[in-house]
Amino acid sequence: MRGRQRLLVSVRGPNEALSAAKGGAHIADVEFPGSALGTPYPANVARVRKRVPPKMAVSTNIGEKQTDRASACQAALGIATAGADLIKCGLAELSPDAAEYLGRTLVRTVKAWFPKKGVYPAVFPDKEMSRFFDPLKDGPKLAKRIRADGILIDTFRKDIGKGLTDYYALGELRKFVSDCHRRDVEAWLAGSITLEELPDLWSTGVDVICVRGAACAKGKGAERFGSVRADIVAKLASTIP
Repeated sequence: MRGRQRLLVSVRGPNEALSAAKGGAHIADVEFPGSALGTPYPANVARVRKRVPPKMAVSTNIGEKQTDRASACQAALGIATAGADLIKCGLAELSPDAAEYLGRTLVRTVKAWFPKKGVYPAVFPDKEMSRFFDPLKDGPKLAKRIRADGILIDTFRKDIGKGLTDYYALGELRKFVSDCHRRDVEAWLAGSITLEELPDLWSTGVDVICVRGAACAKGKGAERFGSVRADIVAKLASTIP
């Protein structure tokens, strides 16, 4: 599970995924960048999986909020079947107990059919979300209790000009990573992370850093809706120690 530090680049489809691979990204994350995680169609996941190199992992998500336990499990199993190696499961607006109840079932469902695929609950630091669930305090414990492979902290609101480091100091993130590793689960970080922030964030020991806007060409769309470009991804990847 844990090993070298990896760069995840969120992509809209096969063309962007190939650009991410050419630039040195380790994970192609299939999404539609219209929300925090950006749920895509399973067919798009399958297209990306067929086009990228076999050694490149493909991730995606089942959305930020889960309203029905059975439907969430069906969604997770569906995208695993479509070709995702790593499945992110948003647990927005759930208390620690509710997140554990749902998360345990999600992990069990995916692992029953695909034991080697990874499952990562996603939790959010935004004020309206952290009142339900404290990512720093509750996140590592949740991942361990539900037997997830790790946990992702990502920002829920992408339209207010705030990123991960607006919510947490470097020392807090370092402790979060340490708490995850002490429990033998991976720590993933996301949330409008910039090129300039990457060196300090890698220094925390984080396993995976996730980007979208930072990998996009300027002037070809509004921030996250720009196009992923290989040379920009290469600059991001070069910051990995």
